Amino acid sequence: MSEPDEDDLDALTVLGEHLINSILFEEPLESIKRIIATGAPLWYQNESEGISCLHAAAYIQDLDLVKLLLQDGALWNATDYLRNTAGDIALSFNNEEIYTIIRDAGIRAELVLALLSRTPLNSATSMILQSPDDTSAAVSTDAFLSSKLRFTVDDKGQEICMLNVEDEEIGVMMGWEAGIMRETVANLCLDREPKKILNVGFGLGIIDTLFQSLSPALHVIIEAHPDVLKHMRKLGWYEKPGVKILEGKWQDFINAEQLGSLVPEGGFDLIYTDPFAEDFAMLRRFFSHLRPLLGPRARFSFFNGLGATNALTYDVMCRVAEVNLADAGLNDVKWIDVDLSQRARDHFGDTRKYFTVPIYRLPIINCP
Repeated sequence: MSEPDEDDLDALTVLGEHLINSILFEEPLESIKRIIATGAPLWYQNESEGISCLHAAAYIQDLDLVKLLLQDGALWNATDYLRNTAGDIALSFNNEEIYTIIRDAGIRAELVLALLSRTPLNSATSMILQSPDDTSAAVSTDAFLSSKLRFTVDDKGQEICMLNVEDEEIGVMMGWEAGIMRETVANLCLDREPKKILNVGFGLGIIDTLFQSLSPALHVIIEAHPDVLKHMRKLGWYEKPGVKILEGKWQDFINAEQLGSLVPEGGFDLIYTDPFAEDFAMLRRFFSHLRPLLGPRARFSFFNGLGATNALTYDVMCRVAEVNLADAGLNDVKWIDVDLSQRARDHFGDTRKYFTVPIYRLPIINCP
């Protein structure tokens, strides 16, 4: 297919502006349908504010128009210049019905995309963390593993692990996450004492330190980054009682006899994962390997940062994760809201913000 020429683009711009303005001026639905029929692009976002036709429909709170636009292919996750989606606009009006319709359209779109095209579920997270360049250390596992990490303490006294990508510093893990990790461990260990623990991705070692306080008989840590492994040696993790460190990616061990042989009876009591530079498709693959590794009444959780700089995207990705967990035979999923207040927003400093929604949705998955 040939690229549209300049005249075609000018015509599409005029039609797109006309569609958005007609919606904002609340022209009748039949009139909007006629404009769409002339070829007005539903993907178009205006130059002044970056809003789409779906943003405009949410702004005037026209439920039927929102349904029509989504049915005809409007983008559920388009963001304006303020990084608001149409769902965010609906939320600002407390219009739960319109928000739910947009959210559900997002869920369907992500699931269909994965099912039909086998394309990784990146459309949501790419808005937040991912660069179009898949060789970047922020989005490519291989590039990340060959990158240089910096462990330091910021001016707030917060321990941080940093990665430099194209002269921008990105937090691989930051100390403000400790509150999330404490809530995670408290809920994973509620009414039980796990003795066999598996964690994928060490980071700053926040959650592994909490796991060690439980005095597990076996504490397996899978970590691949050479700088993190060096940091672990410096901190004495290789000498801690019950700790076994597997140097490599989880993909190197998940099907291997080496991992299975560590728990010859009953499987792990608790599994957690928080790898960096992996997309949702890889997390979904991890889900598919879990059931044989989890023992009776075991629990699983993961760091839930999927699309976490936008409320609508975060909601959609949580629900998509729940569907994929069910596909992996893990149907008992409980979501616990953790109020972050100012913790996440105040502790990024000059680094790229990777979590800005005010509520962290903590997933706790129970095995029967």
